[in-house]
Amino acid sequence: MRFGTAGLRAPMGDGPGEFNVDLVARATHGLAVYLTSRQVPGPVVVGFDARHGSAEFAAEVAAVLVGAGRSALVMPRPLPTPVLAFAVRGAAAGVMITASHNPATDNGYKVYLADGAQIAPPEDATVEAAMAHAPPAAEIPRSAVGIGRSDDTVEITVTASRASGRARIAVVPEAVIQGYLTRAVGLLQPGGPRTLRAAYTPLHGVAGATFRRAWAAAGFDPLVEVREQAEPHPDFPTVAFPNPEEPGALDLVTAAAVRSHADLVLAHDPDGDRCAVMVPVADGFRALSGDEVGALLASHLLERDRIPADGALATTIVSSPLLERMAAAHGRRCVRTLTGFKWLARVPGLAYAYEEALGYCTDPGAVRDKDGITAALLVAELAAHCRAEGATLQDRLDDLARRYGVADSAPRSIRTTDADIVGRLLADPPATLAGLAVEHVEDLAFPTSGLPGTPGLRLTAGPLRAILRPSGTEPKLKLYLHALGAPGPTDLGLERHRLAALLETAAAELLARLGA
Repeated sequence: MRFGTAGLRAPMGDGPGEFNVDLVARATHGLAVYLTSRQVPGPVVVGFDARHGSAEFAAEVAAVLVGAGRSALVMPRPLPTPVLAFAVRGAAAGVMITASHNPATDNGYKVYLADGAQIAPPEDATVEAAMAHAPPAAEIPRSAVGIGRSDDTVEITVTASRASGRARIAVVPEAVIQGYLTRAVGLLQPGGPRTLRAAYTPLHGVAGATFRRAWAAAGFDPLVEVREQAEPHPDFPTVAFPNPEEPGALDLVTAAAVRSHADLVLAHDPDGDRCAVMVPVADGFRALSGDEVGALLASHLLERDRIPADGALATTIVSSPLLERMAAAHGRRCVRTLTGFKWLARVPGLAYAYEEALGYCTDPGAVRDKDGITAALLVAELAAHCRAEGATLQDRLDDLARRYGVADSAPRSIRTTDADIVGRLLADPPATLAGLAVEHVEDLAFPTSGLPGTPGLRLTAGPLRAILRPSGTEPKLKLYLHALGAPGPTDLGLERHRLAALLETAAAELLARLGA
């Protein structure tokens, strides 16, 4: 197995290509070899979500670390990934056991380095090489770590505190978790509007308890929650896929929002690093795209002067071009990276980053990764400000469209394991998209932008841009289509209709060529 966009992820099972305790032991052995060979001091922080086996896998991580002579700091209970990313700053590294928004059958292993960002090339290849040379899992030295369960809560308990030299296992203090909450709430403007009715779901994940504490500390009105999804459940019984982007995943929270006449819908994915947002419309609620939320947060932070003059805004090659136009208008740098926060987090001078897959980094000084909890708080703050002014988040999006141009997108996903689709399209690219001449075809494996090579291709035709790439976390091919109109006064309805028609036509043409 290789470190993909977000670490190691796979269905749980006993095979060599599946996620199991042997894989965890070998990965941890590789990480320990890497840290020791580079003389990186300090403990490794270990976190875990509430999926099947996550606590046991986290205990194995701690046991192998101590067996290798490294100290481990283990989270006291299942907690969101952003809390682990916060806690790892100043440590040697961090490991989070989570498969994020993958199906209930999966689990995963994310590695953070001492800078607080996810592991990225070339370090990931070094750890993979150490994994490949690890002894059989049964022969890897380990300490003794236990699992405690009470009142439906899973906690790791330390049954041996010493195993090799001064190596030890300890539990992350509650003060660290409180420190994360204090920092998150501190992002909000003191004394600002807090009157807001928000419907919320953590989708059976681990974000709920942490987010409720942050929400209450911030002073917002009580949340309207989906009772059936409020507590962690490893089987995710009310959703087909525990991914807020998947059709049907937000049906229950939408119904709760309609019943309560909510101003806003907020949802987290199972490990709390991503945030979905829905806003009221005439016939119910509309889910905002990651690009729309990314633009809203960027404008909010820019107008609150939270982006320093020398700070960078960042997004990925598959996100909307709107952020670049916004940054230029405010005299700020905008940087594009490959997909994944392991790249975004390493942008020099980073002040804000987002990716279209509902991931937002609003406070890189504390969490150098996507953080659904702080994103939700800032979206709520902006919505409360709009409400106090008699406006909505949709009104704010309209204002951005008038200032910077109408932006629209039409993402598509194809579930497939066919690795040759991108190559076939590169060999025979279309001459037109939606009646517009294709001006540029780029093989992303050999990019002209100076970025590292990655499988995929990019097409440009007038206001349209299309990127096709395989998913880094699931057996999917992902098609990203974007359109950006000219800034200035315009009939927003007509312009949105024009761009939407172009996007739909282009999507249909490309999907037909792909045989989907």
